[in-house]
Amino acid sequence: MNQGLRLLPFRGLRYVPERVGSLAAVTSPPYDVVVRPDGLLHLESADPHNIVRLILPQAGTVAARNARAAATLDDWLAEGVLAPDPEPALYVYEQRDDEILQRGVIGALALSGPAEGVVLPHEDVMAHVVEDRADLMRATAAHLEPLLLTYRGDEDTATGATAVVERTVEREPLLCTTTEDGFRHRLWAVTDPAERAQIQADLARHQALIADGHHRWATYLRLREEHTDPGPWDYGLVLLVDTARYPLRVRAIHRLLRGLPVADALAALTGLFRIREVAGPLPEAMEALAGAAAEGNAFLLAGDGGFHLVDRPDEALLARTVPADRPAAWRTLDATVLHSALLDRVWRIPDDPAHIAYIHDTAAAVEQAERNGSTAVLMHPVREELVRDLARQGVTMPRKSTSFGPKPATGLVLRSLNLG
Repeated sequence: MNQGLRLLPFRGLRYVPERVGSLAAVTSPPYDVVVRPDGLLHLESADPHNIVRLILPQAGTVAARNARAAATLDDWLAEGVLAPDPEPALYVYEQRDDEILQRGVIGALALSGPAEGVVLPHEDVMAHVVEDRADLMRATAAHLEPLLLTYRGDEDTATGATAVVERTVEREPLLCTTTEDGFRHRLWAVTDPAERAQIQADLARHQALIADGHHRWATYLRLREEHTDPGPWDYGLVLLVDTARYPLRVRAIHRLLRGLPVADALAALTGLFRIREVAGPLPEAMEALAGAAAEGNAFLLAGDGGFHLVDRPDEALLARTVPADRPAAWRTLDATVLHSALLDRVWRIPDDPAHIAYIHDTAAAVEQAERNGSTAVLMHPVREELVRDLARQGVTMPRKSTSFGPKPATGLVLRSLNLG
């Protein structure tokens, strides 16, 4: 590979600790993980300067929402709530809880040239979400939250980017905070030219998989095409994690089928899948799903107070609904079967926000389904190796097929396009 990842330093925008209640109170999960409306209201009330007011602004129209975000960002800069760092840097970012440690490098990734072949998407995107993110980025002229990208570094961690990361975390961090999910976050600036060059030379030999942020990546590429002159739109804010050193968790993203009662969903599956009642509570039911998923396609339906394990799909159904022009590994994905067979053909549910919500949190998906008389389709996660293999083949999975984590907290470092 002649050219791999090209990561540049930038002047990060960061909260000024003295101007906010706490750094934890102004952070947020990524925009698509915030459970609305409850989670949104909780974050808005946590601190008047919570980053959710920028990533999910509230107003009556799209134009008004984005105008509000832009005005809020300008106000916070003018008031000194946010301030740019004095010099460009790459940032080492660490997250840890009692079970996992993740470290990576945040920077501005070049989008032009070979990047579209070096950065591997693995999921389809929804046009309306890309347009929504593009409108917000245009209005604010900012990248408000980094994408999560993974790469496979060398086994020798004494050199390259990992060596710089490991040296950096021995120093005093720029910030340290613990968010309410129990994760502890630390951030360092790498400003030494030699250390930055070491990181950049190492990353230039690698390609990356998009672990989280497919819609923002598509948005970066769209906005780069809109700005034909060389400039800050040629770069996108990313966090790069070496999963050879720091493996990520891979979790499923669940579906909430609005307006479809569980009884109706199950009735439509009669004769097409095996249907069994499984005991709760939720963790035990998810264990039953994991056992069934090890044998083939399986889903757990909830929303009526119980749990219904759906597995062993009819082969004739799969033959007439799942496209045959893709690799076998794609055709047998749970997400493929769900969308091609169940949503499109059996339940006939349009894949739009009025009918389907994508929810990362398992308990939240069940709770919302029970509250609204809807059906939650709970999924089992896909292995990272399978995701990477399909991506290298240029095969995209159905959208919202995977959730890699832990995801970077939004609000710890932002990138203003006005600063370059």
